[in-house]
Amino acid sequence: MRYFIILLSLMLFSACSQKTETAQGKWIKGTEQEKLQIIENQFRGFDNTMVEIGYRYQELYWAGQDENWEYADYQLEKIQKAIENGLERRPKRSESAKHFLDVTLPEMGKALAKRDTAVFNKNFQVLTNSCISCHAMERVPFFTVKTPTERQSPIRR
Repeated sequence: MRYFIILLSLMLFSACSQKTETAQGKWIKGTEQEKLQIIENQFRGFDNTMVEIGYRYQELYWAGQDENWEYADYQLEKIQKAIENGLERRPKRSESAKHFLDVTLPEMGKALAKRDTAVFNKNFQVLTNSCISCHAMERVPFFTVKTPTERQSPIRR
């Protein structure tokens, strides 16, 4: 037991005395501020958020059609999280997203809780209209959203 404690002490001592280095990517160069700017540029603005939301919007729709309510709940949660994360990067979009976060998504959540395809479809149309309204408020009305007609995902129930 004494040898075990001595060995453990030596290992801890050597670990504490090792020099710690800061991780650095090979392509991220410049001052700390320049590196931060490069990383922010890689995350980009709300456009990447909308790619994720578009995917999850389609998955939500097909989950409702399949009556795969757990998967629909999951997609709705991820849509909300994607919007919240996107707003951290682009807080100027907050006003447009407010109704969506405060009203549209919670109402869709209530519809999902009913586990009824007819109720889901009605609320999905409200969700779609909210997307269109948000795009108009953001001055991109040419981003027209329509109910999916072709399934891309292999997820099925």
